[in-house]
Amino acid sequence: MFLVTKEFIFDSAHFLPFYEGKCETVHGHTYKIQVTVQAQKDEKTGMAFDFVELKKTVKKEIVDLWDHQLLNDHLENPSAENMAEYIWEKMEEKKIPIFEVKVWETPTSLVTYRGGKSF
Repeated sequence: MFLVTKEFIFDSAHFLPFYEGKCETVHGHTYKIQVTVQAQKDEKTGMAFDFVELKKTVKKEIVDLWDHQLLNDHLENPSAENMAEYIWEKMEEKKIPIFEVKVWETPTSLVTYRGGKSF
């Protein structure tokens, strides 16, 4: 079994409506996300999952939607945790064999999600 990961970087703004503190007001981040799939290697191609397919799907379903946007227009409560869960669900909808999603809000702050409803 192989894990294949693609990384993406985009800029967005958000506010956390159910949080008390400075994150409750509009502010921006340069987000980094990693989407990891799990698959068996195809003996003919030598590949477990095509990077091009993963890039195309994540770009269309996530990055193009969220880049330079107010994330609250897309998610009621756009915490990093809820963003990761949303990405997971979109990949499942597209039949991508998702294994893990990581979302960085800052270079030193990230969440990791491996499926299952968190709330």
